[in-house]
Amino acid sequence: WDTDWFWCSKNLYVHNPLMRRFLGRRRLNSITYQKVMRWNSRVGLTRRLNALTGVHRESVIQDVDIPLENAAAFIDFFEREIGIRPVWVCPARHDRGRGEYPLFPMRDDTLYVNFGFWDGVHSRQSYPRGHFNRLIEDQVTKLGGIKSLYSESFYSKEAFDQQYGGDLYRSLKARYDPDGRLKDLYQKCVLRQ
Repeated sequence: WDTDWFWCSKNLYVHNPLMRRFLGRRRLNSITYQKVMRWNSRVGLTRRLNALTGVHRESVIQDVDIPLENAAAFIDFFEREIGIRPVWVCPARHDRGRGEYPLFPMRDDTLYVNFGFWDGVHSRQSYPRGHFNRLIEDQVTKLGGIKSLYSESFYSKEAFDQQYGGDLYRSLKARYDPDGRLKDLYQKCVLRQ
């Protein structure tokens, strides 16, 4: 398989052996995928097809770390409410010997399970923007986990501050950017400014 984009191959039907053979090994990578997805964003083919068929799609691209004792509850929730596959499952632990990360807090005495999922939820019912991502964020918080911030986030300001060390972040921001020239973490990660 294509190690740099295995989770996206089904979006272009290249998990099918005939399609893979037709495209050839040279095109089976994330560079080709990015080109196709950028083209689709410009042209809006998927958006049009979804509108024609009445399908609503929300992109759900997340990595979450859940304490081991709550991992079964998370995967039960995920299967029931989100239901996309594949799901990456990998153990994770904070290593205090490498320093502390108070803006991404993980307990030292806890083994976590990282769940990664990169796909879209398709539905005939229309939901508000970010509906499924919010469900995941709420469940992660409820189960004592934390979510990586590389993709879309929908936290309220208060929930974001509580989850990602808001008080400490503000003191660091005041120290290193006293004039507020740069956007803050919430503006960048949630408001996408």
